[in-house]
Amino acid sequence: MTTTLAPTPPSRGIAVARTRPTDVLRAEWTKLRSVRSTWWTLLATLVGTVGIGLGVCYATVARWDQMSLLDRLQLDPTFKSLTGLLLAQVAVAVLGVLAITSEYATGMIRSTFAAVPARRSVLASKAVVLVVPVLIASTAASVIAFLGGQAILASKGAGISISDPGVLRAVIGGGLYLTLMAVFALGLGAICRRTAGAVAGFVGLVLVAPSIVGALPKPWGPDIAKYLPSQAGQAILNVHPATNSLAPWTGFAVLCAWAATALAVAAWLITRRDA
Repeated sequence: MTTTLAPTPPSRGIAVARTRPTDVLRAEWTKLRSVRSTWWTLLATLVGTVGIGLGVCYATVARWDQMSLLDRLQLDPTFKSLTGLLLAQVAVAVLGVLAITSEYATGMIRSTFAAVPARRSVLASKAVVLVVPVLIASTAASVIAFLGGQAILASKGAGISISDPGVLRAVIGGGLYLTLMAVFALGLGAICRRTAGAVAGFVGLVLVAPSIVGALPKPWGPDIAKYLPSQAGQAILNVHPATNSLAPWTGFAVLCAWAATALAVAAWLITRRDA
């Protein structure tokens, strides 16, 4: 007896569901908002910016009568009220670093990459969900610090209006500056994959490097220092730019280049290293 075998249908590949960009964004936002350190760092950004700015303005008013006429004329009331941004940049940097290094520390990054094999889309989504809360919190902090600082300085007739030339740009620039610093720190975190190393790298480039480079003989020191992340980015905060600083929007563009470079290097490494 002959047995007839039915032809075997051609095998088909197993369908793999593709993760949509909106799903990745939603997942990264859930991670960011569900961690208490996110809200603590944003609160530190707000309190630090406003508290230090008001304190500096109050100290300026307290010693106003002892200041020389030249010091009074050279006073930049806007920058005085935004001095707290220099400390707040450390808080947003920690947030940017932890946005990715915390997953490497716990091993959760392996699950993330298993769910989303397109690793660069994960990094891009982290950058997007980081930008939104940092921009909102830092811009609000800049506006509050400016308004409160000018109210204090007005007691000595040194306050200015937000409608004065260059003032609105400086105030809004405070939010943009901190946001780019957070993105820059995110890139460093993805490159180093360790919180301590990334934070140390940020502190070295942003806080230490300007002092070291500034000690170099002229014109090397000033010419190099103005292109460092902090010096370039802070140009947007100055209503009256200093002699050796970049123009406000030129400095902002340089800071954008630093942040973009950090993310580009991170995107290149993230697909070439094991999780």
